[in-house]
Amino acid sequence: MAARKEFGPSQPFKGLNINGSLHMTIQTGVLIETLSALGAKVRWCSCNIFSTQDHAAAGIAKAGTATVFAWKGETLPEYWWCTEQMMTVPGADGCDQLVDDGGDATLLIHKGKEFEEKFAKDGSLPDPSSTTNAEFKCILQLLRDSIQVDKTKYTRMAAKCKGVSEETTTGVHRLREMAAKGELLFPAINVNDCVTKSKFDNVYGCRHSLPDSIMRATDVMIGGKRALVAGYGDVGKGCAFAMRGAGARVLITEIDPICALQACMEGFQVVTLEEVVGEVDIFTSATGNFKIITLEHMKKMKNNAIVCNIGHFDNEIAMEDLEKSPGIKVENIKPQVDRFVFPDGHGVIVLASGRLVNLGCATGHPSFVMSCSFTNQVLAQLDILENCTKAKKYKNDVYLLPKKLDEKVAALHLPALGASMTKLSKEQADYIGVPVEGPFKPDTYRY
Repeated sequence: MAARKEFGPSQPFKGLNINGSLHMTIQTGVLIETLSALGAKVRWCSCNIFSTQDHAAAGIAKAGTATVFAWKGETLPEYWWCTEQMMTVPGADGCDQLVDDGGDATLLIHKGKEFEEKFAKDGSLPDPSSTTNAEFKCILQLLRDSIQVDKTKYTRMAAKCKGVSEETTTGVHRLREMAAKGELLFPAINVNDCVTKSKFDNVYGCRHSLPDSIMRATDVMIGGKRALVAGYGDVGKGCAFAMRGAGARVLITEIDPICALQACMEGFQVVTLEEVVGEVDIFTSATGNFKIITLEHMKKMKNNAIVCNIGHFDNEIAMEDLEKSPGIKVENIKPQVDRFVFPDGHGVIVLASGRLVNLGCATGHPSFVMSCSFTNQVLAQLDILENCTKAKKYKNDVYLLPKKLDEKVAALHLPALGASMTKLSKEQADYIGVPVEGPFKPDTYRY
């Protein structure tokens, strides 16, 4: 709301197409309305097949605020169709600026241009049979069909897009990999590592929404249960404190000795999954990596162990291996709650098909914490406007927003919590070498 009040009158995005791939929730609806209030013409899709709140998508579409391609429970082909429709701007080569979460929209542009260039060179089309990955098959089929209709669609789209603001850890990782290889086609703003995103959305958002989603999905009593959280990064920290707060006995797995030591110092037991797999009641993956909870792990779990993921992609849990396991039976208990029964009779309860449990089985993070994240998104889009669209000051690399803006986002949210801030005197500010109005910490400060 503060961003609308400050920037709305000047209409900075007037005449721009801003497209987004980000969970189509009520909170995202407010972000879309804000981009529109600042003058943008908006097209949107969700970045997860289960995360759309249909009433939010319908509300935005009915109001005419944006063109929306999203519904809860999309198939993979439908998901990638929605992404392509969102990226396809009538009467233009593509969007001027992009909002992404997880990097799927960015990936489609890059892969589209790559395969169009390959077709122009040797006439070869993408081959869906060349991969066993179900999602990549959909991408290859989509691009195969696209090239036969328009041979330069994504090449033009890449040239039109002046920059992307990326919401999450996995998407930033992808962007950095592309930038390091010299393959990134436009500048990117790393919203994820803004302190008011990573320490708020990732820690406090997950602290709220993990137990919320487990209880909505299963009605299980968390108190007294043994809960394992895989990963003790920002997301894992929020999850671990939430489960302990609900009365669970919490175990942590970690690869990083610093994170492992942090967990120990907070009173959590650090174990390997293999040591405790037969004893744990609730498993939550929160790593951002893949093959964390494997089929062999699930075979050894106790009957009716709950398995869920709040990292980024569904491959943290070996869902494909589980679904193809010989003799496996699936009992659908209710939407996004499935019991997989092994031939020996024991079953595991998998939430949201291994995708983000807080969005599949609940409504994601609460509005207050998403206001922090999405204020950063608005500021990132304004930064792209100034440094990429109006002027080409940024190279094709990954950038952070200035700390001054991070502090501004925090300051805007403090009045709602009744906080009263202490002010530095000029003498005190000089003593520690900072401006009276901030920024108050060096870029090396970890918070």
